[in-house]
Amino acid sequence: MELSIVLAFVVACVVISVVPGPDMAFIMANGIARGRAAGVVAAAGMSSGIVGHTVAAALGLGTLLQAAPVALEVVRVAGAVFLLYLAVKTLRSAKDVVRAAPVRFERRSLRRTYVMATLVNLSNPKVVLFYVAFLPQFVTPGGWPVPVQFLVMGAILIVIGFCVDASVGLASGALSAVLSRRPGIQRWLNRVSAAVFGGLAVRLVADR
Repeated sequence: MELSIVLAFVVACVVISVVPGPDMAFIMANGIARGRAAGVVAAAGMSSGIVGHTVAAALGLGTLLQAAPVALEVVRVAGAVFLLYLAVKTLRSAKDVVRAAPVRFERRSLRRTYVMATLVNLSNPKVVLFYVAFLPQFVTPGGWPVPVQFLVMGAILIVIGFCVDASVGLASGALSAVLSRRPGIQRWLNRVSAAVFGGLAVRLVADR
């Protein structure tokens, strides 16, 4: 890969990572509702999803989706259903806030947050389309094997994306730590997070 192409791709990754989107909204919602640790863990889950997309792109998933576009529709619907599940679950948890102290989460809860974030990213059809339509523009013919170039570009996107997303998770978690000392505020934070999840599900269904 040529250095100029790599630098151009780095700039594109920074712009894409900084612009707010569904993944960032999910991370912020978790950080606000559950604190810094949950925000960073959600960011790690999103990066893990990108790993899956990168490997799939290197294995030629784009060719499969072009041959069977209905597969992308299935991914879109599955993602919307999953986000609705998260919205309902978070809304119910708002009723359980009874202590006037920041909520501390066990490893099991953080592990669940990680898995959910990974699934949200994997079920986002726009990420799939990003790999199918955007990454090939930076492939250098006659250079490294195409799968290797996809893996390298995916690694760059993962590093940049995680740095940005983890910063967002820490910032939203810090806000949660300040505001969640009162049970009433904690309930509203959970309700806001549930609204974010529900809004993302509706957007996923409506946005084609």
